[in-house]
Amino acid sequence: MNREEEDVNSGGSMSRFLNRRVRGLEPYVPGEQPREGTFIKLNTNENPYPPSPRVIEAIREAAGEGLRRYPDPECRVLREAVAGVYGVQPEQVFAGNGSDEVLAFAFGAFFPSAPASGEGSLAGSGGPVIFPDVTYSFYPVYAGLWEIPYRTVPVGEDFSVNAEDYLVPAGGVVLANPNAPTGRALPLREILSVAGYQGKAGRVLIVDEAYGAFGAETAAAHIGEYPNLLTVHTLSKAASLAGLRVGFAIGSQELIQGLCRIRDSFNSYTLDRLALAGGTAAVLDTAYYAGITARIIATRERVSGRLGELGFEVVPSSANFIFIRHPARSGAAIFAALRERGILVRHFDKPRIRDHLRVSIGTDEEMDAFLQAAQEAAWEAVREAAGGPGQ
Repeated sequence: MNREEEDVNSGGSMSRFLNRRVRGLEPYVPGEQPREGTFIKLNTNENPYPPSPRVIEAIREAAGEGLRRYPDPECRVLREAVAGVYGVQPEQVFAGNGSDEVLAFAFGAFFPSAPASGEGSLAGSGGPVIFPDVTYSFYPVYAGLWEIPYRTVPVGEDFSVNAEDYLVPAGGVVLANPNAPTGRALPLREILSVAGYQGKAGRVLIVDEAYGAFGAETAAAHIGEYPNLLTVHTLSKAASLAGLRVGFAIGSQELIQGLCRIRDSFNSYTLDRLALAGGTAAVLDTAYYAGITARIIATRERVSGRLGELGFEVVPSSANFIFIRHPARSGAAIFAALRERGILVRHFDKPRIRDHLRVSIGTDEEMDAFLQAAQEAAWEAVREAAGGPGQ
């Protein structure tokens, strides 16, 4: 268990009032959120650049007398903006409180739960839902919440996802593209091959495109050809709005109706007035965000190259983060060495990836500080391997 998990799980014994389902959950552990200024924060994939000025102005204008009224439960203005940018109809867009909420609704709406005792087997549903064994760690949590059987598919030794592994009977498929925490992306043609195969069996493919703006081609333009295809998006990463919580999905009207059924059985007002105003302005200001996305990509490539020179292994990334390891030192040791130097990154103490670190791309100044700390950590690794001081 890493330090983040210890902090989150230090609340004591489990409550005796929890029901069976909740007692069996293993909740997602979010990235550490330290006090402002404590660290150079490269652990939660936030955008290092500010939101568009148009976003700030839209939020200011919305922060008035209208807050006494409930927001539009259908999020119509935001959905129309998304539809215009992606070339779809508003009825093919769903808006939610961050992509995490949208994903949770999608799991509940489209994937088969385990049959109750005496109701037979899962075979008629196509089997368990499948997703990679190394991917966003919230997916197993959603499955546990909704009691959905799932099976993980091993990624390659280089962390690549093989689309052919998903051309099999299943209760549904979830693919993050680019994948997290590795940053690897699948070509669009391979995503669509999975959508086509699963569509013939009446199963849904969810493509989580949280990091798509940084190097992957969106599948959203193909929802007309694949009515079982749902793409999920967030404004937390590329739009610098992690603090506002705005996400959306794009899919056929029948899929969007399914998400609405879950929403309206849970909370009809998923987005408040400020989030609707700011999110709409962000979606429409494509020029501003194209500029900062290009800066992040350029920094990512520069830092990846320099880390290679320092002896680190860097997984090719199409996201706003990189996945790295040093062959001479454990991930936990590098994590601790960076933390001591004021750099906070993400370490997952899990099989196959416990020697890797996920590093969010910050400003050039922040990444220069990270590279200096990484260089010092690499020197320590060399000294340890040689049996010198620092062993």
